[in-house]
Amino acid sequence: MEAIHLFSLASRRSEWLSVRQATIAENVANVDTPDYRAKDVQPFREVMDHTRLQMAATSPSHLERDGRARQTRTDKADSWTITHSGNSVSIEQELMKSSSAAREHSLSTSIVKSFHRMLMTTVKG
Repeated sequence: MEAIHLFSLASRRSEWLSVRQATIAENVANVDTPDYRAKDVQPFREVMDHTRLQMAATSPSHLERDGRARQTRTDKADSWTITHSGNSVSIEQELMKSSSAAREHSLSTSIVKSFHRMLMTTVKG
């Protein structure tokens, strides 16, 4: 039986989301601090590129990632508006990022719970 990496992946995702929420909270806490520059964390997909985990089909009937999917690239303009005090924190953007991180955490948790239920059903027979 091969190792199941879903729990490890979900754990890494949760750690990443925790760091992202802490970074967002730090930005919000410094919204009135002169010359403070808003921070963000490296995207999770880039963090996962540094690991040995890869998607793999364990059965011929599973869908495989063919690598031909097109990714659109958006021009990353400096979206932070800098005020006269030199602060670049936008409360609206930070709240949107916080909401997104909460949704992502909820999704990850739901996937792990469903997978756990499936494993328990299999074990109980």
